[in-house]
Amino acid sequence: MTHKDLEVWKKSIDFVTRIYDLTKEYPKEELFGLVSQIRRAAVSIPSNIAEGASRKGKTEFRHFLYISLASGAELETQLIISGNLNYISKEKQTELIEELNIISKMLQGLIKSLNLN
Repeated sequence: MTHKDLEVWKKSIDFVTRIYDLTKEYPKEELFGLVSQIRRAAVSIPSNIAEGASRKGKTEFRHFLYISLASGAELETQLIISGNLNYISKEKQTELIEELNIISKMLQGLIKSLNLN
């Protein structure tokens, strides 16, 4: 089994694609500011899942899953800021944060399963 078999990795890859599509609509002056930060945080989620899964041992894998969780919290903050600046609608903000919460719960479940085994 590899990271590509993990549902949380697949879901977070799809989420990154949605984030890239969304941020194409941001003001051009945000390209090197908020857009860059949002994209980096989003990409960090599946990237750290992949890196952790390729490591030897559960301890290292857990460490990278926690980094993915932290990137999710960072991304949630940036989506809230985006809504406050009216770069995205409140409806879109809520939808994306709910999806991000699902990914976070999946990560927490994976961490918990690693702790049990």
